[in-house]
Amino acid sequence: MRLLVVEDEIRMAGALQRGLQAEGFAVDVAGDGPTGLELARHGGYDAVILDIMLPGLSGYRVVSALRAEKNWVPVLMLSAKDGEYDQADGLDCGADDYLTKPFSYVVLVARLRALLRRGAPERPSVLTVGELTLDPARRRVTSGGEEIVLTAREYALLEYLMRRPGQVVSKTELLDHVWDASIDTAPNAVEVYVGYLRRKLGRDVLETVRGAGYRLRSA
Repeated sequence: MRLLVVEDEIRMAGALQRGLQAEGFAVDVAGDGPTGLELARHGGYDAVILDIMLPGLSGYRVVSALRAEKNWVPVLMLSAKDGEYDQADGLDCGADDYLTKPFSYVVLVARLRALLRRGAPERPSVLTVGELTLDPARRRVTSGGEEIVLTAREYALLEYLMRRPGQVVSKTELLDHVWDASIDTAPNAVEVYVGYLRRKLGRDVLETVRGAGYRLRSA
């Protein structure tokens, strides 16, 4: 497995490279954001370990650029920024995992192996289906470039459907994943909220598949 470490602290980068090589990985190192981005774009890496505070281009911008280019290489962010919002920002930008410094090397390798087992399926940080876009980090939905204001439940329902464009999703599945299982939900709740979405997004966006569920049109 070939890894890229993007880290500007020379001693840290060297220690990571030596340790990961001892685990059997092939490891390249970049010391700044622009170099790391260029290598990640074209290096064919199985995973990237990415610092946030980098010269030239932050780790946030590096991973955002990769995801915007539909590059789904697994990214583990490694940073001294340990605030909950820092971690949320990293994950919302498109990183797959986030580990704060100082860290356990054993945990780092375990998390890295977990990422490698999952591989690199598509996981865009901004969802796009036809003219619809949904930005989970900003909780913003647009249709044809115009912002659509949704309630929290409408947003959750749309996000679930947008992660499965073109697929038929049953009412039972929607109730299980969008509504709180501990709360007694009216049987017609799905139909009611599908109706709300249709009024805001257009009737043709959501298709009813009789006896099966609902499908978000992908074109």
